Amino acid sequence: MQKICRQCQTNFEITDDDLKFYEKVSPIIAGKTFNIPAPTFCPDCRQQRRLAWRNERTLYSSRCAATGKPIISVFSPDKKYKVFATDYWYSDAWDGKEYGRDFDFSRSFFDQFKELLSVTPQLALSAVGNQNSDYANQIGWCKNCYMVFEADYNESCFYGNNYVDSNFCMDCLQISNCELCYECTDCKSCYNLKFSQDCQNCSDSWFLKNCIGCSNCFGCVNLRNKQHYFFNQKCTKEEYGAKIAAYNLGSSATLQKLKKEFADFSQKFPQKYIHGVQNENSTGDYLNNTKNCQNCFSVENAQDSKYVSNSRNTRNVYDMTVFGSKKGADFCYENHEIGEGVRNILFSDQIWDGCYNILYSKLCVLNSHDLFGCVGLKHASYCILNKQYTKEEYEKLVPRIIAHMKETTEWGEFFPASLSPFGYNETIAPLYFPLNKEEALKKGFNWSDFEQPKPQVKRTIPAHEIPDTIENINDDILDCAIECEITQKPFRIIKTELEFYRKNNIPLPQKNS
Repeated sequence: MQKICRQCQTNFEITDDDLKFYEKVSPIIAGKTFNIPAPTFCPDCRQQRRLAWRNERTLYSSRCAATGKPIISVFSPDKKYKVFATDYWYSDAWDGKEYGRDFDFSRSFFDQFKELLSVTPQLALSAVGNQNSDYANQIGWCKNCYMVFEADYNESCFYGNNYVDSNFCMDCLQISNCELCYECTDCKSCYNLKFSQDCQNCSDSWFLKNCIGCSNCFGCVNLRNKQHYFFNQKCTKEEYGAKIAAYNLGSSATLQKLKKEFADFSQKFPQKYIHGVQNENSTGDYLNNTKNCQNCFSVENAQDSKYVSNSRNTRNVYDMTVFGSKKGADFCYENHEIGEGVRNILFSDQIWDGCYNILYSKLCVLNSHDLFGCVGLKHASYCILNKQYTKEEYEKLVPRIIAHMKETTEWGEFFPASLSPFGYNETIAPLYFPLNKEEALKKGFNWSDFEQPKPQVKRTIPAHEIPDTIENINDDILDCAIECEITQKPFRIIKTELEFYRKNNIPLPQKNS
């Protein structure tokens, strides 16, 4: 079946397998199946719409609406949402059912959902089970982490995205089971690795690309189980040590030259057509242990999934952006940030920890089930627009609401971008779908004009004035702001970060994280 995207007007295909999937995940209520129609947006526009709900890294200083205490929040102070600190939001001090209301069949569902969303307390940070990790978002079960985003089960990690089961790592992207790594991307099970990409089981090395099982190597590409190699040339242990000693690796200027030299060197080597291993009948990139997964990216341990990104342990899932986690997600469609043992979740945002049978809801967690159009519920069941019903009442009313949504052409679509609590420019959507303010508003996205006040510091240092080596950095740098050489925005160095640089003889960064 060929269709034309409602937003970008491009052609896209709905296959027979797609139709079978929509039938498979269609909700069953009181023994009756309510079929999900084929999407009216193309896969890219569906992804863009979900990403417009994902404020991953734009953080603000704010105050908890319940306690008045200072907090870090993804909601800018000018927004009218009621925002609770993470620990208070999860507590029993409040109940989302207090905001319940009747469904009004004279109005559209999305309008009513927007009103509920505007009054129900929101979670300051998307976080669960963390210790001493207040300055981070979309993280779970982390300890002593700072400015990391989309991360699970880490300790003492700083700056970066998509850390999993890692310790004492900094300025990394997409790493798992790593320790003492710095400026590494898409690396797995590595130790003391620096400035490297697409590596696995490597240690005590610098500037590696696509290496496996290598140790004490420098500037190498496509090596397997090698030791004491320098720019892909075999050396004795003594020769290798002498070559490394010839570089002042503690110098920022030296590292910048090496980065360019290694980038040019790595271009001479063939690249694998796809990153990943043990994939069967799957397409996309950065796939590991997948079967029958199509157009998936940064996905592990998945089966029978399509249009899934940055997720783990998914089965029978389409159009999912982020999460999954260790307990995964099953039989889900058109969702953002769901996982940790969820199933039968449709058209929802932020649903996790044992939830099931949930439709068109946001931020409902902790074994909640059989919810429709709800916001901010915990341990809840058989609720519609946060109002409690009996099982029998719920199963009578939901079919009527679905019929109403079919008449208003809302049924089968994710939340409109205009309902997102964030400006398009606050989310990560522009990383994949760049739009200026005029373009974003024209397409129905929101935009934020809020400007954060500059931090009060003793003095600001332009990045180019920072001493070239870490040995010449004094502790007073902790009281200063460094002006990024690219954006001219100030950033600071924290104590544990400075200790990491000194221990590993790494110069201070000259760019904002």
